[in-house]
Amino acid sequence: MTRPNPAVLDHLAARRSYPAKLFTGGTPDRATVERIVTLALRVPDHGKLEPWRLVVLTKADMARLADLAEARACDLGGDAEKIAKGRGQYDAGHLAVAVISSPKPAEKVPAVEQLLSAGALCMNLLHAATAAGWDACWLSGWPAHDPVFAARAFGCAPGETVAGIVHIGTAPATEMPDRPRPDLTRVLHWGLE
Repeated sequence: MTRPNPAVLDHLAARRSYPAKLFTGGTPDRATVERIVTLALRVPDHGKLEPWRLVVLTKADMARLADLAEARACDLGGDAEKIAKGRGQYDAGHLAVAVISSPKPAEKVPAVEQLLSAGALCMNLLHAATAAGWDACWLSGWPAHDPVFAARAFGCAPGETVAGIVHIGTAPATEMPDRPRPDLTRVLHWGLE
């Protein structure tokens, strides 16, 4: 027997990502963030390994991360564009949750499934935040994928990676236009032939 949930289907059909750089600064309080994260943690987690950890980033944390990104870009001989891209989301950020993929040794749960669980957690954060009335955007950027930056910024140990940084805030009241969506006939195949 099916049990449709039209409200959830409507939410999924209307979901948009607003660029985090457009967020105006209104952010959820600690209790709201904790509620959003609690809901997001209802994620596929094979073997109950919890192969991820989360770091809530405040405006003060964002300023520190922007400086770390700039320093790392300079270490790498980066030009002004690389520095600007590295600083960008952190300079503009007000509040975000960094999802760190932290795979655990598990014979029956491949590392890729643990990484996908972290990605699912990022998506759940987006849905929980927007369902709670906030705007959200999943970003990463080159610094998040740089192991030196990730270690300095988030304490990533070897084997840990940043799955995503989910910004949560308030976008302007104007409706974000929908982007073109994939052509179902191109990406969906029925059967193996």
